[in-house]
Amino acid sequence: MSKTILLIEDNLEMRENTAEIIELANYKVLTAENGKIGVELAKDHMPDLIICDIMMPEMDGYGVLYILSKDPNTCSIPFVFLTAKAEKSEFRKGMNLGADDYVTKPFEEMELLSVIESRIERSQLFKSGYEQNLSGLSNFIDEAKGIEELSKLSENRKTRTYKKKEVVFHEGDYAGAIYFVNSGRVRTYKINDDAKEYSVDLYGAGDFIGYLSIFEGDDYIETAEAMDETEILKIPKEDFIELLYKNRDVSNRFIKMLAHNVVEKEEKLLNLAYDSVRKRVADALVELQKKYQDNDDKDFEISISRNELASIVGTSTETVIRTLSDFKEEGLISIKGSKITISKSKELEHLRF
Repeated sequence: MSKTILLIEDNLEMRENTAEIIELANYKVLTAENGKIGVELAKDHMPDLIICDIMMPEMDGYGVLYILSKDPNTCSIPFVFLTAKAEKSEFRKGMNLGADDYVTKPFEEMELLSVIESRIERSQLFKSGYEQNLSGLSNFIDEAKGIEELSKLSENRKTRTYKKKEVVFHEGDYAGAIYFVNSGRVRTYKINDDAKEYSVDLYGAGDFIGYLSIFEGDDYIETAEAMDETEILKIPKEDFIELLYKNRDVSNRFIKMLAHNVVEKEEKLLNLAYDSVRKRVADALVELQKKYQDNDDKDFEISISRNELASIVGTSTETVIRTLSDFKEEGLISIKGSKITISKSKELEHLRF
């Protein structure tokens, strides 16, 4: 399938000529005459690469790049500026905003096509993704490093096995590393002034934990605890920062992997504020299923304590127990000890009250 290029250029002659060159190289081309239309096309069609003029009416190229880079769905699309301005200050401004490359007008046909080909090729390497396990992480790092100094991140990797209930890191500890979950389950939680736990998030194989603490300050902002026997890889803070900031392809890939977590947290806060306890328990069970089900079996079984489930829901253990009993009577779940089997996930997911 041919790749799609979005060309944003206000000059009609330049737009048509450039589009013709790209089409002759067997790419599909979408065109926009200004930045505002270009942003809309980018979000609607998700092109494989964007070529954008800088000086345009409605919205300039910097505005286009800024908006698209803030959207988790479009932030990893390679972005190339097409500009007649060759001053270093313009290049620096674009790179600071996250541009991948520049093509300066006037340009040779092969110069443009070479930039397109190389940027799409590098992007596809990361967009295709890797298996979410230790081997996949190794491949990701090995392919991503690109810079010789980063080789240490892919050498001498060691995992540690944590037992159930064992803490990976405590809230308030110095945030000296991020952690990659190779297998098992991890939850992060905070403790309020009344010594009650509130689960912040759930993690499984292929997830990173602890990264927000590194971005926000020097200490971990929550506690991470293994929910069962879990294998985890520790990545030193300095190596992670070096990888993230010295290779934009890597940072784009990492941002895309993690951006959805921010959206999920916002939705959880809204649900906690406005949803009934019954719906929150149902949502928690559905979330656990989506997060940890590793096959296509109709029924999903998970072992989780009522205290842990209560901390996810944000209510008392007694309330969770009563609600689970109601769900059992309604035939939505079955219970055996600490094990909960979800037999009607669709009904739980669409529960309204």
